[in-house]
Amino acid sequence: MAERVNLVWFRRDLRVDDHPALAAAVRAGGPVVGVYVWSPREDGPWPPGSAAKVWLHHALLDLEKSLAKLGSRLVIRRGGTLEELLKLAQEVGGRKGRPSDAKRNVAIYWTRLYEPAALARDQALAKGLSEKGIATQTFNGSLLCEPWEIQTQQDKPYQVFTPFYHAVMKCASLSACQAPLSVPKRLEGLARWPKSLGVADLDLLPDHPWPRGILQAWTISAKAGRELLDQFQSGPIRRYATSRDDLALEDGTSRLSPYLHWGQLSIQRVWQSVCQPSRGAKNSAGKSAWLRQLIWREFSHHLLYHFPHTPAQPLRESFRHMKWRQDAKALAAWQQGRTGYPLVDAGMRQLWQTGWMHNRARLVAASFLCKHLRQPWLAGARWFWDTLVDADLANNTLGWQWTAGCGADAAPYFRVFNPSLQAQRFDPQGSYVARWIPPLAGLAPPWRHQPWLAPAETLRRAKISLGAAYPKPIIAHAQARADALNAYQQMRRLNTNSAAR
Repeated sequence: MAERVNLVWFRRDLRVDDHPALAAAVRAGGPVVGVYVWSPREDGPWPPGSAAKVWLHHALLDLEKSLAKLGSRLVIRRGGTLEELLKLAQEVGGRKGRPSDAKRNVAIYWTRLYEPAALARDQALAKGLSEKGIATQTFNGSLLCEPWEIQTQQDKPYQVFTPFYHAVMKCASLSACQAPLSVPKRLEGLARWPKSLGVADLDLLPDHPWPRGILQAWTISAKAGRELLDQFQSGPIRRYATSRDDLALEDGTSRLSPYLHWGQLSIQRVWQSVCQPSRGAKNSAGKSAWLRQLIWREFSHHLLYHFPHTPAQPLRESFRHMKWRQDAKALAAWQQGRTGYPLVDAGMRQLWQTGWMHNRARLVAASFLCKHLRQPWLAGARWFWDTLVDADLANNTLGWQWTAGCGADAAPYFRVFNPSLQAQRFDPQGSYVARWIPPLAGLAPPWRHQPWLAPAETLRRAKISLGAAYPKPIIAHAQARADALNAYQQMRRLNTNSAAR
């Protein structure tokens, strides 16, 4: 009988460090072959967006190099996942005997995903492979606790973050500080390798210069993720509790979200690095604040798993009666960072240029779209999905529904951020605004956040003509707030009348 071949199917776990499926394949003995199948149609209505595909292209190149250094390769295919894995199993499972015998010499390992389309695909895939006699093993490689492991005392999913946080802390504490799995010393390869597409053959990169800003802002590799984690742990985490909302600080946040989303950095390694006693005593406040952010990520996956309809529909049924506006010009102004509110526009321009936006700016920009412009939260979710390198269906859904007031543990709808006050609080010197909107750099901070209030002479000296170099506000804050609250009251009345029928 031919030697057993172990296929490791990579998706959003593009690393060789702390990889449970890869480790299991090595323990099984025999050749180890990495596999990536490009099958965006299987992602349902949420295939990877433009910025995500830029990241994916370079992450796959990095994974190719990592596997090659260990003695293996990444075989890339395009098409239906089940069909391509069956073909590959036939190709590597042995060249003698009947086809069915060849497939029995193959085992396939992968780490689990939890989005609705991924769950459906994985269930069908496991069934299809089993019917062909191919052994499979799956592992948790992206969460601290899997969504079904955390339940309320009534055996229901959580919808409020704080009790969920405490439940996860109890769950994660069982294994939080176990040492992550090491990179294998060596992978046994094949004497004859099957054909493979090149990464470029997947056509992931758009045919225009837009990705240059992403590549200037990021080093897309697993090593870079590890280094960024080490840099964050060595200093910035100590002030994270107080600096994470400081828009001007480039190292005020960890910026690890794309590495975690694409699995170039494992959540267990991140968690273990924070929990090390040697790093704990001097920065407990910063650590605690950052761990809450990691568990917020867990919360988003918990909600998406238990409420799979939420990427397209509000979790709170009452918001089905919310009257959103449909204004293509207003939406375009927001997308292009031309609303006339500097903090909103700075965030949107940072997003377009780098594929990422500071979390405080995300909150303000999202609130502005939903409550000032009254555009549907789903329009914002789709734009973020296409432009964020860390676009994650669970996080994106929770974030937008939280801001719009229609999701779990949501911000009250009557909380309407004043962009100018948010800027004065979290970018007091206007450094963030000046960086992303250079024409405003000539204004002093008091006017930099509200240029429409600046004296005409001040604008003239700064060579700013509102409506030309920088737009006037497309809507007045006071009127927008009043309209948003009125829409909320109308929604409540509709719900009351509907319930009374």
